[in-house]
Amino acid sequence: MKRRIALQHMATVVGGLVTLPAWANGWSSQSLTTNSYLSAKQDALLASVVETIIPETDIPGARSLNVHTFVQKMVNDCYEEEVQQNMIKGLQVTEELARKKYSQPFNSCSADQRMEVLTQMENSADQPVADFFKLTKDLTIQGYMSSEYVLTKHMKYTMVPGHYYGCVPVVTK
Repeated sequence: MKRRIALQHMATVVGGLVTLPAWANGWSSQSLTTNSYLSAKQDALLASVVETIIPETDIPGARSLNVHTFVQKMVNDCYEEEVQQNMIKGLQVTEELARKKYSQPFNSCSADQRMEVLTQMENSADQPVADFFKLTKDLTIQGYMSSEYVLTKHMKYTMVPGHYYGCVPVVTK
């Protein structure tokens, strides 16, 4: 009886392995994106926030490397509903502070003005606002440092660390 169950499990595994390449063949960055909990306007605002945290210089900034999509994906997949709602509220507060202080949207502010708004949020006595900024900053840095561009162009990244040199004699004592 146990042999039949084992054969059924093996057949299922073999069938899965046979169909896996065909299933994964159509993957692309567009097909892997999920429905975001942020609107298009909030997405653009988040892109501006991450660009303010890591601006573009002679190397690409966070917006150029689409770090804001990484932040959204992490919050959407790895955090509770409460954190997702705090992300939305934090973006609203960001926009409100920019409008109150500079009478224009956050996206229209200069880099220095945007930095002042984010610094004000970081030092805020309102804990959810400070939590929003800390989470966004942490995820931005994580997404940027783990991006393909940074790992391959600026870090000593090797896909498989270490090498095997077959021509070197092995010395035993």
